[in-house]
Amino acid sequence: MKIDMTRRRSLYGALAGVAAIGAGGTLWRAWSNGVFSVGEGPAYAPWRAWPHAAAEGPPGLVEAGILASNAHNTQPWRFRVSQDTIALHADPARHLGNFDPFRREMQLSLGCVLENIWLAARARGLEVRVETRGGRLAPGDTEAAPVAVIRLTPGERAEIPEYRAIANRRTHRGAYDARAVPAALQEEMQGLAARAPNSGSFRLVLFGAGPEKDRLGELIVTATQAIIGDREMAMDSARWFRFDWRAIQEHRDGVTIDTVGLPPLLTAAAKIIPAPSPEQADRQWLAGTRDVHVATAPLMGLIAVRDLYDRPTALDAGRLWQRLHLWATHRGLAAQPLNQPCEMVDREAVLGAPPRTASALATLTGDEAWRPTFIFRMGYAEQAARLSPRRSPNQVLAG
Repeated sequence: MKIDMTRRRSLYGALAGVAAIGAGGTLWRAWSNGVFSVGEGPAYAPWRAWPHAAAEGPPGLVEAGILASNAHNTQPWRFRVSQDTIALHADPARHLGNFDPFRREMQLSLGCVLENIWLAARARGLEVRVETRGGRLAPGDTEAAPVAVIRLTPGERAEIPEYRAIANRRTHRGAYDARAVPAALQEEMQGLAARAPNSGSFRLVLFGAGPEKDRLGELIVTATQAIIGDREMAMDSARWFRFDWRAIQEHRDGVTIDTVGLPPLLTAAAKIIPAPSPEQADRQWLAGTRDVHVATAPLMGLIAVRDLYDRPTALDAGRLWQRLHLWATHRGLAAQPLNQPCEMVDREAVLGAPPRTASALATLTGDEAWRPTFIFRMGYAEQAARLSPRRSPNQVLAG
């Protein structure tokens, strides 16, 4: 799918027109919705605390964990810590519902947390042993046992470039420029995947310019259309939108206007106008997916596994994504998950519908035994990404 600058301008123009219509009470709404305080307040403090104000021992490692990538910024984690152990739990209250019926994306998110903690522990001179729970993911599973137990013993400090990127990593939903990601960097990515824990359980597939990348882009757009046309999925997604400054500071989670990737002036305008209805937000998401996310992506990729619903494999895939995203940050690359096709695979499976999306994705891995569990884009961003809100360590540490 080629870049369509006309459609991008039309998208931005439409948003600007909505802003002009809703300009009443401009100054008040600008102040109350955080136009003048981007990235400020308690909801953003964890990004600035790491690593300078981090606590010692396991509580300090949790401070790294909470900055991990995660689906829809639901932050679906809880921790129990002792002197030398961190137990990582899923938080069932932060489940995406019909968007994630098998809790596969929740497990991927917890894998991202696990990787951040592992990196921080090794950089602080600790050896790490990770014990994960086996079994399979299933709808309705709310088992209270930890997803992983992280055991720590004294060791030597490790110099890991990705560790230094933890506080700088962002999900970048804006436009990327036309520069290709060099082949040498793509080889580095494959090297990271080959050296990752349990690397035999997943496969990294990358797509530069060409028909396979175009086909993947079309699948992403088609899946987005299907999601917004599915009332239950759309409603479960909408509950994580945070359009109000007070809601951001209260909940400290979810997707905000600052993080959707609009140019700065349009971001300010979007905060001033009344919040969009869920239907309007869905239409804007579809337009952004088609005209920005897919259209401006010089590189797309996927992480494929043999068993989508194997618990340890989903954790491993999440760990790989977190490492890749940190590596990209270190290398000056922007990145964004585009998991809509994988979400539709789960939805079709739980409804007993024909596996149309799974069949379409199978043509992209080169081997139908490998099934995509995570899809993303990478490139060089046209502008910097904004911070997302985060809950504090005290809010995620179980008593």
